[in-house]
Amino acid sequence: MNELSRIHLNGLRAVEAVAREGSLAGAAALLGVTPGAVSQHVRRAEAQLGCTLFDRGAGHLVPTPLGAEVADELGRGFGLLAAAVRRARQAGQGTLTVSVAPIFASKWLVWRVQDFAAAHPELSLRIDAAVEMVDLDRSDTDLAIRVGRGPWRGVRAERLARQYVFPVCSPALAERPLAEIPMLVDRNGPDWWAAWRQASGNAEPAGPPGPVYSDGALCLDAAIAGQGVFLAWPTLAGDAIARGQLVIARPGVLDTGASYWMVTRAGEPRLPPKCAAFAAWLRAALAESHAALGLETS
Repeated sequence: MNELSRIHLNGLRAVEAVAREGSLAGAAALLGVTPGAVSQHVRRAEAQLGCTLFDRGAGHLVPTPLGAEVADELGRGFGLLAAAVRRARQAGQGTLTVSVAPIFASKWLVWRVQDFAAAHPELSLRIDAAVEMVDLDRSDTDLAIRVGRGPWRGVRAERLARQYVFPVCSPALAERPLAEIPMLVDRNGPDWWAAWRQASGNAEPAGPPGPVYSDGALCLDAAIAGQGVFLAWPTLAGDAIARGQLVIARPGVLDTGASYWMVTRAGEPRLPPKCAAFAAWLRAALAESHAALGLETS
């Protein structure tokens, strides 16, 4: 009898996920089940294999030396399975799946994808907006667009454009001293104000604290609503500036040191044609957005 037919696939997936994530909770989140279900799958797999793969402590599982070896082999095997499934799904379909951060998707990309579709009618574009960095080797995602300092190990990362920030506010507030304009706060983002003042040479006193929001998109909407000034970036604020909803409050930009990157699988000998087509279009579109604000991408 084939050995694999005697072992439940869910059990093997649970073993690999627990070893990789380091906890039942992490594995459960990855697999979309409860920690209790993961624990049961692991125990069933150990019983079917006839060996112990984890040492059990208070609320955690630690791979035994054998368990670590088995999990490593399983990880490579599931990677090959994911690649096979991905190839089967996309063969002849011309589907391009792109993972992007939600803010980048909603404030910039969705307003331009029709241009890519017109240039490449043979491709069907699927946008997956997520904050987490997708595991390209274990998903059907073709490429990811991320902002950071990069590059990262285990993937191929190509820089597309540098990230700059500059102060924006509503036209009604632009003539007021900065000291009188509330400073909008993204509680989950970096505080670039001191670095921007140094880079721009602006010595105006800071304004009073303004409303605090959970992400940059909300801060941008608050700035449009006249609630204060915010340090924004081209893909976030460029379109609102073009529409006249916002203005650049003061001259001067800060290079944050981060960049926009296109991330693809490291193991592919060359960039697939559909990814190359999207990369060329994206690079040109980002350059256009930056140029509209007097900025360069490199």
